Amino acid sequence: MPDTSLFDLSDKVALVTGATHGLGMAMANGLGAAGATLVINGNSSQEKIDKAVAAYTDAGFAAHGYRFDVSNEDEVETAVAKIEDEVGPIDILVNNAGVIRRIPMLEMPLDEWELVIRTDLTSVFVVSKAVVGRMVERQRGKVINICSMMSELGRDSVGAYAAAKGGLKMLTRNMATEWARHNIQVNGIGPGYFATEQTAPLRVDGHPFNEFIVGRTPAGRWGNPEDLQGAAVFLASEASNFVNGQIIYVDGGILATIGKPSNE
Repeated sequence: MPDTSLFDLSDKVALVTGATHGLGMAMANGLGAAGATLVINGNSSQEKIDKAVAAYTDAGFAAHGYRFDVSNEDEVETAVAKIEDEVGPIDILVNNAGVIRRIPMLEMPLDEWELVIRTDLTSVFVVSKAVVGRMVERQRGKVINICSMMSELGRDSVGAYAAAKGGLKMLTRNMATEWARHNIQVNGIGPGYFATEQTAPLRVDGHPFNEFIVGRTPAGRWGNPEDLQGAAVFLASEASNFVNGQIIYVDGGILATIGKPSNE
């Protein structure tokens, strides 16, 4: 029988950035269900962070919330030191925080471009540097960077996002290259199209984009946020101790094919 204890995250502390809602919250719930103590980050209101922590606690998970800007090096260093002092050493880091701006590149102001690059790419370097420096001292750790199908494909009006996520794929591989010698595994998850509050207006019957996604996805549906939990737990656990520098695409098969297979 398989050793399911390989997936046990008891006694592990997991920092998940941008986990007050959406896919970040779904992945954090998966880590919590596997036994991890959750530390979630947000940069909006403290009220929103407190509400998320309460939701995790109600689900039976140990959870803590910290407000800081993931792209601000001073704030990150202060927060990471505080987390390790108040909660414990960070064993698992999930770099999930991100933004997207759907603006054609010829119309995109430089400040909007820089916001996306800073939030989706530079912040991963900033947070990882603060956390992994401490992991190196302990000679263990797991880092999971949330990439995207835009790490592989272009799409109209998301040039900054695709540039950041493509860069994040290569940053993930370089982190793995430099830190594997310290028993630190760095991998990525690339979500496909998921049923979230943000995509709700697009998922109504008859909407052209809904028909496109369902038709383009071999699985024939949008992903449910819970579909990301297995990959997150795997990459955070001892089951992935010899997996490094990989991007796992959780996309229902979109990247595997140029079109949905025929039903005939």
